[in-house]
Amino acid sequence: MRVIVHTGKGGVGKTSISAATALRCAEMGLKTIVISTDTAHSLGDSLEHEIGPEPKEILPNLWAQEIDTRYSMDKYWGRVQRYLTALFSKQGVEDIVAEEVTILPGLEEGAHLLWINQYVEQGFYDVLVVDAAPTAETLRLLSLPDVTRWWFERVLSLAQGATKILRPLGRLVGRGKDLPDGDAWDEVRSLFDTLDKVRDLLADPEISSVRLVVNPEKMVIKETQRTYTYLNLYGYATDAIICNRIIPDEVVDPYFTMWKANQQENIAFIDEAFGDLPLMKAPLFGGEVAGLEGLRRLGEALYGDRNPAEKMFDGTVHRIEADGKDAYTLIVPLPFADKQNLDLFRSRDELTLRVGPYRRNIVLPYSLWDLEIADARFENAALNIRFTRQPAGEKQ
Repeated sequence: MRVIVHTGKGGVGKTSISAATALRCAEMGLKTIVISTDTAHSLGDSLEHEIGPEPKEILPNLWAQEIDTRYSMDKYWGRVQRYLTALFSKQGVEDIVAEEVTILPGLEEGAHLLWINQYVEQGFYDVLVVDAAPTAETLRLLSLPDVTRWWFERVLSLAQGATKILRPLGRLVGRGKDLPDGDAWDEVRSLFDTLDKVRDLLADPEISSVRLVVNPEKMVIKETQRTYTYLNLYGYATDAIICNRIIPDEVVDPYFTMWKANQQENIAFIDEAFGDLPLMKAPLFGGEVAGLEGLRRLGEALYGDRNPAEKMFDGTVHRIEADGKDAYTLIVPLPFADKQNLDLFRSRDELTLRVGPYRRNIVLPYSLWDLEIADARFENAALNIRFTRQPAGEKQ
């Protein structure tokens, strides 16, 4: 099974791209499901079909689903939440408050990940296309397994300990029957193990790809760069950039002349910013892209005769590795570069590399902003840049 996640800044056309990709896969004979994890769903509007919180077949080989957070929470977390609510209620917390505090931080978004695991394990579909929320929400979603693991190891261990104490006391007064038992805690552990499994699925480039959707606008590209860097930090593979809504060459109206020139300049910047990642392009159509015919046109423009489920890129553009506390190494493959022709410039939130006449711009994640470059070495056909926290006495 292939999992393709489309994300990008709000309003760039992720939903249309996702729907067109799924339709094209389905019409190539692949059993395909497209799901929307955005709270402001528009997938049904794009497909011009009524869809809901469970998969619905809308064409041969094509299913669609708009994930409902509350529905998913009850499906995957409801029983555990009822146990925890009972636990807190027995300690004097009002039921409505207890219900709210037992929602694990981020799990409302994490329910989306559990659907992904379900479909991969079932093995019914050949392709899962994810119309993801805007970039900030998607990054929170993809970092969720790491965050929830901390919550599980600390908070739930305290709750489990409290249960062991309260259960015998509750039995004495006839109020211990609703407290979580061993099976409940096993269920919680299973849920966290599933989140870890989904993280591994999404980080496996043989199974999953993230594709970043941009418009040829400077602000959109900058945010997408930052997203790409964070994806590298979390170990998720990006295999393509999709540039949407490019004004076609045949548009000759003088009104669009400056706009077209700016777009071409920004498309060149995309090439500079994302290195060897494939760049797929879709034009700005004369009308709204909706309905099956419009989506077919978009899919044709993007993929031609190519199968959208193929892995588009097999290399590594750059990655960030943790190297002890407050230390990271940024590794940028430069297989044919001569270190004598390398130049490195750094501002607080980005790096610029010059290799001969070529330039590469890398936006840094927030965790590196206040760290200093300790050294930069050219080793094994890659530039290795080490960031560390400078001792207080050495700061200028």
